[in-house]
Amino acid sequence: MAVLTVFFQMLALLIMIGTGYLIAKKGMMDAHTSGQISGMVVNVFNPLLFFSSAANAVGLIRLDTMLRICLIAVVMFAVFIVAGMILTPLFDKHADQRKMFQMMFVFSNLGFIGIPVVSSILGSEYVVYVTEFLVVYNIFFYTYGIAVMDGSFSLSSLNSLVNPGTVCSVIAMAVIIYGIQIPEFIKTATTYLGNAASPLALILVGFSLAQADMKKIFGEVRLYLFSLIKLLLLPLLMLPFLRMATDDSAVISVCILMFGMPVGNMILMLGNERGIDGTTCGAAIILSTVLCVFTVPVLLLAVG
Repeated sequence: MAVLTVFFQMLALLIMIGTGYLIAKKGMMDAHTSGQISGMVVNVFNPLLFFSSAANAVGLIRLDTMLRICLIAVVMFAVFIVAGMILTPLFDKHADQRKMFQMMFVFSNLGFIGIPVVSSILGSEYVVYVTEFLVVYNIFFYTYGIAVMDGSFSLSSLNSLVNPGTVCSVIAMAVIIYGIQIPEFIKTATTYLGNAASPLALILVGFSLAQADMKKIFGEVRLYLFSLIKLLLLPLLMLPFLRMATDDSAVISVCILMFGMPVGNMILMLGNERGIDGTTCGAAIILSTVLCVFTVPVLLLAVG
């Protein structure tokens, strides 16, 4: 895939983010509206995108490929956890902020950003692979993630695993595994609804950018270093493992994109719930999201 083509596709996503920024600056969206749209994306449009992607891919994806991707996702999170433990002390000495950085190394924005990136660059049929990463993400987030933030793990946190995204991800994988043929009118409806997820998610990123302190986002050198490690160095270090795991270039491309996604919003929400200052995390989310426009083409160029 030509790196220039990928770059222009990423620029298209940046234009959607810019649209959200302008909408916010023009007063056409407030925090309440943003929260409502966010809820729709997370609980309705993203889950329907998972489902429609699977429904349209029945008979086209091999089960051993799905299993391989699941194992790759588990390895990815394990490696990022170890990397976070080793590297976090370099970025902050405050205990609470070290927790946030440790989480930021591990949990990326696989949904809001990962889905639009994979869909626009590789095609919507590959979103079904993203659902596997999201299932593994949820398992790690509500076990390891909660343990990091609270200093201990409680079985009650597993209740949060039952959410529309996880449920639809499991249903999507069942559709593939059992070759369930979905009626055409249902596929059409869910495809159209699911397609709304990507632009809305990117508009929300632009809204967040409009509310943020630009100096805090773009003025901290350590966040650039953190983003370089997260978006480029770690994914590139894992590329040899990917090549050993599979020789399917499409699978490698999906996985490397998942490895190189920006910091996820769930960390900020979890930190806010626990009274931890999320200023640095919020800045890292926006900065890494903007920078991934430039790092994603580099990753795909490395894949070849």
